[in-house]
Amino acid sequence: MNTINSESENHTTATQLLAPNSYASLAKGNKGLSRIVKAAGYSLDGFKAAYQYEAAFRQIFWLNSMLFVAIILIPFDISIKMLLVSSSFLSFIVELINTGIEACVDHTSTEQHPLAKRAKDVGSAAQFLALSLLFVLWIMALWNLLY
Repeated sequence: MNTINSESENHTTATQLLAPNSYASLAKGNKGLSRIVKAAGYSLDGFKAAYQYEAAFRQIFWLNSMLFVAIILIPFDISIKMLLVSSSFLSFIVELINTGIEACVDHTSTEQHPLAKRAKDVGSAAQFLALSLLFVLWIMALWNLLY
């Protein structure tokens, strides 16, 4: 098997498999600055949808908003501030991924199924770990500041 042109062949094959004039086909054809601008728009749409439709995302948003204010006001060392901001962003990222998993599962079927439950439970467990990390790091940072 000749693999010299495999990358360009894979791209050609992937775009040829998409239906002509489909949303996916049109989106895949964008390059350069236009693609970056469109990707930013899709990301903004994702944030809006998560905030509008997901109570858990709104809770994470407001929790982290308060924590960001606290990070600014509390005189932590810069390394501790960086760690706290990173763990806050991680909780946002995990919640967005969890929301995406739940949306895909619900789109596929709203019937109860063991695999659907597993997918949703695993996403929830990931968020639990992210929030546990956030909590533990905040306790450690505050403990370090006070003692």
